[in-house]
Amino acid sequence: MQSVSTTRGKVADECLTLCWWVVDNHSYPAAPPLQLRHTGHLSAVTICENVLEGGPTPVVALITSLLIGIGLTALVIPFAKRRPVGTPLTWGEAMVASVYTFFLFIWFYGIVPHLWLTWADNELNWRPDKLLFGPGNVIKPQEFGGWFPMTISYQTIRDIIAVLIYVVFLGAQIALWVWWQKRDKRAVAASTVPVVTSDYGRPLVRKS
Repeated sequence: MQSVSTTRGKVADECLTLCWWVVDNHSYPAAPPLQLRHTGHLSAVTICENVLEGGPTPVVALITSLLIGIGLTALVIPFAKRRPVGTPLTWGEAMVASVYTFFLFIWFYGIVPHLWLTWADNELNWRPDKLLFGPGNVIKPQEFGGWFPMTISYQTIRDIIAVLIYVVFLGAQIALWVWWQKRDKRAVAASTVPVVTSDYGRPLVRKS
């Protein structure tokens, strides 16, 4: 236990050194890391705080939620291949399938977008007062001396990405439904033996 505490203390000291190095070299205000969040800068200070607090960053939670959702959805594919079309559905199977499907709905349409919004708000600082000028101020708004007729904030970009998340998940959901409904046609096509024809288009018959 003493070695673990010593290691954690060294990590904490290194993080603090890195945090204040970022402050000095980038001319950030000489303020505690908590106050630095209000300056709108995303720096190593935030990462150091997460390490010192011992908690996962929101981006880790977002990626983990995506991997879990994809893994749970992928389980449907081998089940669909093993289940023949027209198999009677029992009451218990219907309950399990409905709960599983509803859980996936909550996961993809609730948890994943929420984690994206949390990461964009807290770590990326995509707020209404943080405006998008683009690289080299190529889309700088007219009210700030640019040519672009619209003023776009990073919060708008955040919301557009959230909408795209819903669109992608909805498209994947529809595609999976279509794939499930057509599994009988795939089975028939896989079991059909191709007929060998002659050069004139007539089927060849093997002589006994």
